[in-house]
Amino acid sequence: MRHFSSSGVDIAFAEFGAGPPILLIHGFGSNHAVNWQSTGWIHTLTEAGRRVIAMDVRGHGESAKLYDPAAYRPALMAEDAANLLAHLGIRSADVMGYSMGGRIAALLAIDHAQRVHSLVIGGMGDALVEGIGGEEEIVAALEAPTLEDAVGDTGRGYRKFAEQTRSDRHALAACIMGQRETIPPDRLAKIRAPTLIAVGEKDKVAGSAAALAALIPGAEAFTIPNRDHMLSTGDKAFRARVLAFLGEHGLTA
Repeated sequence: MRHFSSSGVDIAFAEFGAGPPILLIHGFGSNHAVNWQSTGWIHTLTEAGRRVIAMDVRGHGESAKLYDPAAYRPALMAEDAANLLAHLGIRSADVMGYSMGGRIAALLAIDHAQRVHSLVIGGMGDALVEGIGGEEEIVAALEAPTLEDAVGDTGRGYRKFAEQTRSDRHALAACIMGQRETIPPDRLAKIRAPTLIAVGEKDKVAGSAAALAALIPGAEAFTIPNRDHMLSTGDKAFRARVLAFLGEHGLTA
């Protein structure tokens, strides 16, 4: 892992392969290794001739842990991504985010449009506009004394995942409260990068890929067959569709 300072916040990242750059932004409670390495994405993309930059977003992995929800506003997290590309001297990259990372990637494409050549939003449909909800249950579960004290299936699921990834649960609790902002349709309409939105057929978290695609000019929607929110991440059909999309719209050598 390498580190840099994004406006005073320590951000960890890793690089793999060579070729046209693609920036990967993981989901809530995860990290670059869990979201992208263990699922086969980094191997898939490097084998396809890509330079992969995978970051640990603030509050996650090896990046700085912050405990004020205001420090996790999505615009600040998108700025971290833009600052990382600037730090590496990359003018423009293809960008892929999953779940919370999809929200960050969308804001990167809005607020730092020159940095995003093409955009892939995975695990996030029109919940980007409508909201997901349930944050208070997740916070309570993350801050409960033990897993057994956590209440609610969703909260317990996130608590269990946080323990599996050895995450800082209090930083995650602050993060989920700070990053839950929705993005208004008029802002999404400003995205000009070619965009692919992919959501699992059985995903009950993300909302509709087609409904989100309708709000972004020229965006394409893809349904990941027979997958829920968690199992969509490394799905072979998802990976194949992204490679085809990058082949058509992504950066070339």
